[in-house]
Amino acid sequence: MTDFILENLRLAGESGPQSLRIAQGRIVERGPGAGALEDDLPRRDCGGYLACAGFVDSHIHLDKALILDRCPICEGTLAEAVRLTATAKAAFTEEDVYTRAAALLERAVRHGTLVMRSFVEVDPRAGLRSFHALARLRADYADVIDLELCAFAQEGLTQEPQTLDLLHAALSEGADLLGGCPYTDSDPVAHVTQIFDLAERHGVAVDFHADFDLDPSGAILPEILSQTRARGMAGRVSVGHATKLGALPPDEVARIAAQMQAAGVALCVLPATDLFLNGRQPGPEGLRPRGLAPALALARAGVTVTLATNNVLNPFTPLGDGSLLRMAGLYANIAQLASDAEMAETFAMITDAPAALMGRDRALVPGAPADIVLLDAPDPAMAVRMGAPVRAVWKAGRLVLDQPRAEILRHR
Repeated sequence: MTDFILENLRLAGESGPQSLRIAQGRIVERGPGAGALEDDLPRRDCGGYLACAGFVDSHIHLDKALILDRCPICEGTLAEAVRLTATAKAAFTEEDVYTRAAALLERAVRHGTLVMRSFVEVDPRAGLRSFHALARLRADYADVIDLELCAFAQEGLTQEPQTLDLLHAALSEGADLLGGCPYTDSDPVAHVTQIFDLAERHGVAVDFHADFDLDPSGAILPEILSQTRARGMAGRVSVGHATKLGALPPDEVARIAAQMQAAGVALCVLPATDLFLNGRQPGPEGLRPRGLAPALALARAGVTVTLATNNVLNPFTPLGDGSLLRMAGLYANIAQLASDAEMAETFAMITDAPAALMGRDRALVPGAPADIVLLDAPDPAMAVRMGAPVRAVWKAGRLVLDQPRAEILRHR
């Protein structure tokens, strides 16, 4: 492995050009003069680009990505998406899942994602085929991305108890954590309990899809918070969607945020899917709600809040390309954010916050892995505003992507 120096780059929180010296796949020196005495090492002028430790996608579904051609959307509802996907996945083969997942994974890497948590559905229709495909993918792409697999019960447990055995099998074969979906279960509370019980049995974290509508009643989040506290699992529980929070008044959101912070339960907001599936029916005044949890308000209350991709080109989300910066820009636009501070907070939701959720230290400091992404932007705020292009990516000190700025050819 070649040692080298990256110079003339920008680092968040630092003024002026900075340098990083890389040795044996790790950062060994940082600062304006890093590597100044190492005349024999290769150097790369980074052109003033912003360097970060790469993006972290804390919620994506690789197994059911890129199936829009198999699932014609008529209603655009959550119920339809679950139904269409359930039919389609019965015909999934291991090779089919692998091919589609690899295509999306590579797109995500081209957009600067270096860590990813993918849910993978495990039930009588999919069996363990999708899990085996993603387990192969995790091993095959370990040189460019860290892939975490969440064995997931998309279609309930209590009405389909054989799913519990398949989840246990996936965890025994190397799944990293467990995912539940109480809103598809005939007994949501029992579903939550069974997921927690199995997670405790295997010593893994849990990640729920929950409260995915705009009806403020009937929330399962209080039950998840209660069981998290009772089981001492603070910091090991996350909830995706939770769009019911977007239908509550600010004082109620503040109250729930305080409870989430105290319980150590994180929130993942999924802008593309949440906006597509929610708010289709106009309210009494004819206006359609945005259907998005108030991410920034919860983050400022101390809750770990992330933004993530969720689905790409399937009935849940018929668009997308795996770009987390594009997702951050979408959220910032919909949430009507404007200041540099708000943009920087949004940038943290695709970098520092998901890294913390997944127990990873992503700082570009001496001793850290040389996982580095160069963005064509001067700072995190402008990266979000512009959807900054990725210019280069290193994983453990190895260059895995190089995308020089395109040249405009003038003919005058």
